[in-house]
Amino acid sequence: MSKETVRAGNRLMDRPEYKSKPAPLTRKADATVFEAVSAMSDKNYGSVIIVNDSEKVIGVVTERDIMKKLVGQGLDAKKTSLSDIMTENPRLARETDDMIDWLRIMSNERFRRLPVVDEGGKIMAVFTQGDFVSYTWPDLLYQMKSIAKATVFKNWYIFMIGGGIALYSLLMVLIMTMITQ
Repeated sequence: MSKETVRAGNRLMDRPEYKSKPAPLTRKADATVFEAVSAMSDKNYGSVIIVNDSEKVIGVVTERDIMKKLVGQGLDAKKTSLSDIMTENPRLARETDDMIDWLRIMSNERFRRLPVVDEGGKIMAVFTQGDFVSYTWPDLLYQMKSIAKATVFKNWYIFMIGGGIALYSLLMVLIMTMITQ
């Protein structure tokens, strides 16, 4: 992400929930899938981040990877290493990147988990599409409210005419009902 696209308050690290996100589950590439799945199950995580000896992200393994590349191929989880099924060189976000930009990228490129790293490339968090939706929902509601207000005030005369017609119609129905009784 370029520095020019970052909008104040929209950086990943600016989100209040960012600091409280649990530490990502990490493993080395030579760990077995069985070991990773056990840890994922214990922590109720949907992915494991693969790191090298310097703790830099080199891959990611998701539940979908396990289903397609291990179970679907009939491989043994105790004999298969994470390096055999991981997605290598995944997209990585920096803590200072813009949240809305990443939501768009994840949607367009069809991936659900985004490792977030610091300036040194060390894994700090994993954002999911669900995280982005929950983070952006209040903003979207605020924007919709602002748009609705702007639309009503910009076109107030239309709403006044429409309201007048609706009120007139309601009164006419009431009067006609009273006359015919």
